[in-house]
Formats: sequence, C-alpha cells, structure tokens
Amino acid sequence: MSTHFIGEGNIGSAPEYREFPSGNDEPSRLLRLNVYFDNPIPKKDGTFEDRGGFWAPVELWHKDTERWQALYQKGMRVLVVGRMEREPWTDNEDQPRETWQINARSVGILPFRIESVTLSPRHQETAQDTQPKPQATQEPTAPKEPKRRK
Repeated sequence: MSTHFIGEGNIGSAPEYREFPSGNDEPSRLLRLNVYFDNPIPKKDGTFEDRGGFWAPVELWHKDTERWQALYQKGMRVLVVGRMEREPWTDNEDQPRETWQINARSVGILPFRIESVTLSPRHQETAQDTQPKPQATQEPTAPKEPKRRK
C-alpha cells in the first residue's frame, strides 16, 4: 500500500549512501535520509508548537545520489515529494511491526540557514548566453495561390 506524499521537514542525521551492483549494468544508487516532518501550530504569543510531527526514512534512488550525499546535511530543511509506503517487518520477539517510509521522487533544499549556493560551471550562464540572439531575416515571399478543384 502506498499513497502520494508531500512534506517539509529537517534532516536528522548524516545521509547514508549505498550502491547495489547489477551485473554488467550501472549499479543502482540509493541515498537514505532520516527526516523529521513537523507540524508547527502558531501560538498566541507568536511562537510555534509542534503537534503531530513524525520521523520517516526517505529513500531517493537516482544515478547522481553519490554526488548528492555531500549536498544534503544534518539539520537542513527539505521538501520531499514521493510515495509513502508501509513496510511490515517482524522484531526479535516475533512481533509484527510496521514502518512507514517515503520513496522520494524529489528532495528539494529549502533556503533556511543556507549561507551560499555555488553552481557547477556547466549550469552557470555566461554574459554571452544572456544577450538576445539576432533573428535571421528572410525575404518576403509571394503568397501561394490556393489550389482549385476541377
């Protein structure tokens, strides 16, 4: 069972990166984040009270997760979009348990407590890229006559 999920929360620990070999193909890559999704309710004095927040493991499967593991940090505020899935399991005393995890489609970094952002060179625009490109000029052509039926 799964359901669509969108939530804001804070990363609670360092990201965990894993790679799973897949024969001669490129390996599957997983980045696992432990995120606390809070529910801040405003109080009359202007502060917030957290009601009903929860911890959930967030799994992000993508070919670039190896590079992203250094990007995501403990305490960072993120927006997670994906599917929430129920994972049943059995504990050491053979009692049935369940965990809800999020299979993320995307994990966006929210700009709280971020001091700077540096883009890689291939993503930065140069001054030449921002200038308008001249349009090609064409000579006007005579309008075509419509085809006549016989």
